[in-house]
Amino acid sequence: MKLGCATFRGRKNKRVMDDDADNDEIRLDKWLWAARFFKTRSLAAEAIAGGKVAINGDRTKPSRVVRLGDTLCVRRGFYQWTIIVKNVSRLRGPAQAAQLLFEETENSQRNREAAMAQLKLERPPEFDTTGRPSKRDRREIAKFTKRGW
Repeated sequence: MKLGCATFRGRKNKRVMDDDADNDEIRLDKWLWAARFFKTRSLAAEAIAGGKVAINGDRTKPSRVVRLGDTLCVRRGFYQWTIIVKNVSRLRGPAQAAQLLFEETENSQRNREAAMAQLKLERPPEFDTTGRPSKRDRREIAKFTKRGW
C-alpha cells in the first residue's frame, strides 16, 4: 500500500516538474483568465468556443496551447483587442502584472478608442419600456405620432 502512495507522489511531482519545464506554453483559457480578459476560466472557455477568440487568425478550442509571440484576437461586446503574447503566467495576479503578459497593437488601440467614442455619441434610451406606459408617457407618444417630426 505504501508503494502505491510513493508511486503516486512520484508521478505528481514529475508532472509538476514537467509543467515548470514548459514555462512558455499554457492553455488558452488559462492564459486569458490570468491576463484578466475574463473573470473566470469558464467564461473564457465559453468565449473561445463561441468564436470570440482567434490565435494567428484561426478559430481555436479552449485547450489550445498559447506560446510566446502568438497573436490573439479577442472580442468582448463592442470592443476588439489584437494582442501579442509576451509572457505566460499560470496564476492570476494583480492588473499591473497582467498587463505585462501581452502587448496590444497600435491599430487595435486606435480601433478601440474609436469604438468608445462612437458609444459615447449614441443616444441612451429615453425611458424604461418595462410594463404599461404611464399617462405622461402616453401623452408624449400621442404628441410624437400625431405631429411627427
